[in-house]
Amino acid sequence: MKKQLHYIVFFKCITRSLCLALILIWSNAGFAQKAEDELEESDQYVLRGNEQINNSFVEAEKSYRMALSKTPSNSKGSYNLGTAYYGAELYDEALSRLAEAAKSGSKMQKHRAYHNIGNALMQGKECKKAVEAYKNALRNNPSDDESRYNLALAQHCAKDEGRGGDDKDNQEKQKDNKENEEKKDRDKQQEQEEKNKKKDRDKNKDDEDKKEENESPKDKNGNDKDKEQPKPDPRAGKMSPQQIKNLLEAMNNEEKKAQEKMNASKKKGVKIHTEKDW
Repeated sequence: MKKQLHYIVFFKCITRSLCLALILIWSNAGFAQKAEDELEESDQYVLRGNEQINNSFVEAEKSYRMALSKTPSNSKGSYNLGTAYYGAELYDEALSRLAEAAKSGSKMQKHRAYHNIGNALMQGKECKKAVEAYKNALRNNPSDDESRYNLALAQHCAKDEGRGGDDKDNQEKQKDNKENEEKKDRDKQQEQEEKNKKKDRDKNKDDEDKKEENESPKDKNGNDKDKEQPKPDPRAGKMSPQQIKNLLEAMNNEEKKAQEKMNASKKKGVKIHTEKDW
């Protein structure tokens, strides 16, 4: 009886496990079918975008985006959208989409993605990064001559880029040195100008002081007060003996003339009595 019970339990366990396995298989099959359907739908959007790209970039971009919304891992959608961005000269967006395409897909798809990544980097003058992109393209397709040719161009550009970087650094240093020298010259010139101005101010002040010292105060008539006035000659009031003698003689003569005039006038005024001639 116990043995029979064991068989029943064992049968139930097998049945349950089988049911779970079948459920998982059916679920996976359903998911796989759904993924396959979504991929097919995504590819249809990619084909639609390919048809639209020559006439309308905007419409093609919408179709590629719809393709990636259905299946984000669809490398064809990422590659074609990245290529469309490249054609529109939107290089940053192109690099982002092409990098997604390079993560999955076949070796040929990866080769094309890396090749276009190199092209986009060359457009941005990022030559060293472009070299690595072309090398990855050749790793996935060593026989591609175009990738090999572009690699050679990128390597030559990278050498120039390295030299250009050194030249740029030297130019920056020279520019900084020149600016520093010019600043020193300006500071030196300004300092010299300040010294000259101070010197001129001091000189003008000294000249004014000397002028004030040399200038004497004026009186009300505009004459210098401090100017030495001529001193009266003490001899100017004295006369020589001859001058005194001449003066006295002149005075005496004048006095005589005056006396004579007086006498003459008295004689004219005297009445003379004459006898009548009867």
